[in-house]
Amino acid sequence: MQLTRFTDIGLRVVMRLAVAGEQSVGEQRGAATPLTTKDLAEELAVPYTHVAKVVGRLSEMGVVHARRGRTGGLTITDLGREARVGWLARSLEGDGEVVDCEGPQPCPLRRGCRLRGALARAAAAFYDTLDSETVADLAAEPTTAVLLSLSPRPPGEQAG
Repeated sequence: MQLTRFTDIGLRVVMRLAVAGEQSVGEQRGAATPLTTKDLAEELAVPYTHVAKVVGRLSEMGVVHARRGRTGGLTITDLGREARVGWLARSLEGDGEVVDCEGPQPCPLRRGCRLRGALARAAAAFYDTLDSETVADLAAEPTTAVLLSLSPRPPGEQAG
């Protein structure tokens, strides 16, 4: 199973925000300075527009708190820090099925096929496995050090 880019970015954003307050004042960003959507886009090497859409959805879900203005920024909520990764991935992915048997050209096997059910069970098992981890678990050492070492791309390098 492959997660969408939207979910991938969402998971990276919450992991980065989970450790944002752990930076010391002497580092590039002090603990009192929240990250912005632009900061996250640069650090995670993804387009700003993608991060903005993901942050909007995470905010709607109550996982991220976004504050506008000069002193604004993004912070992870308690819900976001303790969220089960499977729940988060399910929420970002949506309720769609693994395969679309009823699409523009419906599958001729749809009335007697067992594949659809098998794939649905496999997807459920995938998410159930992810539910054994929280965002805080994913952001723990040694990942914390890697997340805190992220820096913007060099000038001229394109986002992925």
